[in-house]
Amino acid sequence: MRRVLACSALLAAAVVSSTVVRAQRETGVPPALERFLATVDHGPSSYRAFRRLEARNGHLSDAAWMNVWTTAAASGFTYEIVGQGGSDYVRDRVFLPALEAEQTMWGAAARGALTHENYTFEDLGADPGGLAWIGLKPRRKDVLLVNGSLFLRPDDGDLVRVEGALSRAPSFWTRKVQIVRRYDRIAGVRLPVAFESVASIRLAGKATFTMSYEYHTVNGLDVSGGQTPPATVSVSR
Repeated sequence: MRRVLACSALLAAAVVSSTVVRAQRETGVPPALERFLATVDHGPSSYRAFRRLEARNGHLSDAAWMNVWTTAAASGFTYEIVGQGGSDYVRDRVFLPALEAEQTMWGAAARGALTHENYTFEDLGADPGGLAWIGLKPRRKDVLLVNGSLFLRPDDGDLVRVEGALSRAPSFWTRKVQIVRRYDRIAGVRLPVAFESVASIRLAGKATFTMSYEYHTVNGLDVSGGQTPPATVSVSR
C-alpha cells in the first residue's frame, strides 16, 4: 500500500513542474490536442498550498487523514504537518513516503510529462460533458505513465483531467492502480487541484487515496481570494 500511494502522489506532482514540448504537425491531430501540445508550460516556479490527504483500506479497516502545508520554490519542496488522525500505520507508511517522494520529484518531472516522448495519442471524440477526449498509450511501462485518457477543453486545449491505470504496477503486491487527476489554471499556471486513486492489493483488497489542494500563493501572487488560511498547529514528529 505504501509504494502504491507514494507512486500515486508522484503522479499527482508530475505535471506541476513538467515542460510540454511543441508537437510536430500530424495529419488528423484534433485541434484541442494540437493546441495542448503546442503550449510550452513550465509549471509554477513557486507555490504555497494547503492539502488534505485521506486514505482507506476497506479489508483491513485502516483509515487516516492528514492536513499539510506544502511549499515549493527553486530551493526545493517542503511540507509541514498541521493536523492528522486515524491509523498511525497509514500516516507513517503512506502519507509521509508520498510527500517525501514529491520532494524527490520536484523540478524533475519530465519522465511523467504528457509529451510525444512518453505517449502516443488517439482522438476519441468528445466525452459526455463536451471535453475533447484523447486516448493515452504509454511508449514504455513506467509507474509514472498512465494507460487511459486525457480530457481537454475544446476551445483552447487546456488540460482538465487525466484518468486511467498505471502502465506498470508499483510492486508484486499491487494488481492494478486506477487514478484520476484534475487540473485548473491558477494565476495563469496549470496546477493539480484534486487526485484520486484506487489500488487492488493482494491479500488486502482495495486501497483508496485522495488528495485535495487549496492554493494560497502561486509564483509570489496571493491567490487565496481573501480566505483565512487553515489553522497551523504543527504536529511534532
